[in-house]
Amino acid sequence: MLPLYDTISSRRTPVMTWLLIGLNAAVFYYELRLGSQDLGRLFNTWGLIPARLFADPVSNWMMVFTSMFLHGGWLHILSNLWILFIFGDNVEDRLGHGRYLVFYLMSGAAAALLQALFTAGSSGPVIGASGAIAGVLGAYLLFFPRARIVTLVFIFIFITTIEIPAVLFLGVWFILQLFSGAVALGEGVSSGVAWWAHIGGFAFGMAATLIFGVRRARREH
Repeated sequence: MLPLYDTISSRRTPVMTWLLIGLNAAVFYYELRLGSQDLGRLFNTWGLIPARLFADPVSNWMMVFTSMFLHGGWLHILSNLWILFIFGDNVEDRLGHGRYLVFYLMSGAAAALLQALFTAGSSGPVIGASGAIAGVLGAYLLFFPRARIVTLVFIFIFITTIEIPAVLFLGVWFILQLFSGAVALGEGVSSGVAWWAHIGGFAFGMAATLIFGVRRARREH
């Protein structure tokens, strides 16, 4: 399934969402100009390396934030930024520009820390915006549970679009992350996907939305 768009129109221009998309794209453009060795050094310097973080958190705390602006390839960045494009504008509309940016960064940090906790001995870099974007999804679920997500569905040789309630779309997505994270943890192998970052970001997004008492959306869709 591929989400195409939602049924909610933003009242304000999503300045911060576009800024984040542009910043991620600019960093990725820089990555494309690097050779493989330089790219590896970039990831190892600014990506989140759990073992290094826990060995010296005071010196390495910045990697919690810088890692969320790095991506490992075209599919990685395009899938992340597409999801941010679909869901970010409405969450920014509800939170306001400044609070949205802080919320996004804190979601990414929470996601990175949970992933680091579950892979504490790893010396491989964890990169990507998916944890922060998962926080946006968690907020969206609470703000707009009755929104409809127009989704491209592949059924054997047929392709069609259907409207899926946000509560179902995002609920199933989160369950899949939990299942995949549990499987990876049980098998003790890395799939290359930071499942626990997705889980941590989504949970933080929901918790922060509830704790700070921001009203849920009451629009009918």
